[in-house]
Amino acid sequence: QVQLRESGGGLVQAGDSLRLSCVCYGPTFSSIALGWFRQAPGKEREFVAAISSSGRITHYADSVKGRVTISRDMAENTVHLQMNTVKPEDTAVYYCGADLGYGPPPTTSEAYGYWGQGIQVTVSS
Repeated sequence: QVQLRESGGGLVQAGDSLRLSCVCYGPTFSSIALGWFRQAPGKEREFVAAISSSGRITHYADSVKGRVTISRDMAENTVHLQMNTVKPEDTAVYYCGADLGYGPPPTTSEAYGYWGQGIQVTVSS
């Protein structure tokens, strides 16, 4: 059983920076791939970024590439999503997902078996 808990969301202004964190409780953190997804009102959940269990492989959505960095802290069992130069279109509920499989980190939500409760990020213009 894996439990995920996000933090760091809130209201920010366009152009600001924001760091989301997700603490993972459960099986060995180093064996889990982790991903961030987001869902805006009236829209499907969409992929943002993912990182492999080792941290050596990362994937980013085109919409955030260059502005967002995903990283993992093995000592704190935490995955971070650093968001820079945020835009109003980044407004969404952000979810952290965990995948217990092997291989590259997935970019589809169906591959993730565990999710956090989500955290709101609102970017004002």
